[in-house]
Amino acid sequence: MREFIIKMPDVGEGVAEAEIVEWHVKKGDPVREDMVIAAVMTDKATVEIPSPVNGTVTWLAGGIGDRIAVKAPLVRIETAGDVGEAQSVGISQKPIVEAIRTEVARSAPAVPAPAAAPVPAPGEKPLAAPSVRLFARESGVDLRQVQATGPAGRILREDIEQFLGHGTAPATAKNGFARKTATDEIKLTGLRRRIAEKMVLSASRIPHITYVEEVDMTALEELRATMNGDRREGHPKLTVLPFLMRALVKAISEQPDVNATFDDDAGIITHYSAVHIGIATQTPAGLTVPVVRHAEARGIWDCAAEMNRLAEAARSGTATRDELSGSTITISSLGALGGIVSTPIINHPEVAIIGVNKIATRPVWDGAQFVPRKMMNLSSSFDHRIIDGWDAANFVQRIRTLIETPALIFIEG
Repeated sequence: MREFIIKMPDVGEGVAEAEIVEWHVKKGDPVREDMVIAAVMTDKATVEIPSPVNGTVTWLAGGIGDRIAVKAPLVRIETAGDVGEAQSVGISQKPIVEAIRTEVARSAPAVPAPAAAPVPAPGEKPLAAPSVRLFARESGVDLRQVQATGPAGRILREDIEQFLGHGTAPATAKNGFARKTATDEIKLTGLRRRIAEKMVLSASRIPHITYVEEVDMTALEELRATMNGDRREGHPKLTVLPFLMRALVKAISEQPDVNATFDDDAGIITHYSAVHIGIATQTPAGLTVPVVRHAEARGIWDCAAEMNRLAEAARSGTATRDELSGSTITISSLGALGGIVSTPIINHPEVAIIGVNKIATRPVWDGAQFVPRKMMNLSSSFDHRIIDGWDAANFVQRIRTLIETPALIFIEG
């Protein structure tokens, strides 16, 4: 028998450590070649780590949320063959897709699981993927009460659905109400921890100035409805955002200082001729910012198509590292939930973010009478070290002019 060591992979780009976000095995479990044994996160990319050999797990480097240095031992496997040490052999850099996890779980013949694995002992943490844990929390299910049918005693989404269909109803008091005493401590790991760290970095290091202006969307909404009604086959349905993206491109051409990043450690501002627009996107795992690159070279339809493609990739977990980095300015929108005013936090190290609030029909005085108009607020934040209040106001006012007279968006020059 020989020991085979799998080390934390080196994914390049100066990454010194990675966070363990998921274990697919535990000590003592049998593994087969190419079976996914762990998932680690480096910056924004999640990487699956397969086993290059058949054998039995004898040691794991840490728990969920622990950070392991690149090239440090991650897993030790006892094998029957004459093998040596892995320097991160067979590492797949494809982002994790939930469908892939499910398929791996269903097609792992070398790791058989009983039809109904025993419920974990008191104090023992149930094995489940982050998305499964989220589904359980949203469903009000205690994973310790769910029988696992996945490999190595892992709980699958189907197990929770089965429990919801046949689970025991909680006891209630005579008046129909019951006391609730349970608590749920959740360690901040993976993407949620990355989001927390990024927000703290932005809020603590960037002195924000937020400027709010209302915009009359009536003309643009009429144009948008017309274009959607006449769109060709294969064209995506237009939202407000592609128009705002094109308005940003034109406004930036007149005021390039806002399309920049600031390295506050080195004291260097970098201005970009290319306009790479980050689109803040909510996903089941948390907030991500896929990037529409070279918006200056895209028309309305192209902006819409690329934005939709990236949003779907982000939500499904298939977005690449390049698609989730490199933005020069960001748009944040909650759509119909956008509220009246927001105070968006700048996506460090950028110097500006444009916040989109909801559209509402309000009475507006036109000089003679009140008329119904579709109004929307833009809540935009700027790095006050780089952008003065006057310049921030001018930038937003230019965007307002372009949106209120949408024909200007399509005029070149």
